[in-house]
Amino acid sequence: MDNRDAIGSWLSGPGAAAEQMGVEFGYRGQRLGLPEQGPGSIATIGRRVVAIFIDWFLCLVIAYGLIAHRDAARSNTWTLVVFGVVSLLTLATVGSTPGKRIMGLRVVRLDGGRLGPLAVVVRTVLLLLVLPAVIWDRDTRGLHDKAAKSVQVRI
Repeated sequence: MDNRDAIGSWLSGPGAAAEQMGVEFGYRGQRLGLPEQGPGSIATIGRRVVAIFIDWFLCLVIAYGLIAHRDAARSNTWTLVVFGVVSLLTLATVGSTPGKRIMGLRVVRLDGGRLGPLAVVVRTVLLLLVLPAVIWDRDTRGLHDKAAKSVQVRI
């Protein structure tokens, strides 16, 4: 084995090394019984990041203009509160936040149904903590989605 191969497998992680040895992991969402592409497939990281930026911007505008009365220092704290409230209300009622809807995404239970109130609260609280949302599995489900037994899919 060439040293470059050893270093490359170490840097790429165990998944890449296993794939080089012939292990087939399948596509994202295959283990969950979701289609590979199209409606119902797992949302891509790019769409999810854009959706959260849209939601954050909308919440920032609401906090800055309506709650903090154009005080930038106070609006930062209020933005997080507004983001949490918007996430709770919209996920519990329509299954997607405004940003997710614009990007063509929704959050569903693993069986495809709507999230219950407790799952929405758990998911939102963990999302507000940020760290659980940036740690994900090979299906790109964050810890906040795993705890709520949910998945973000394309509409």
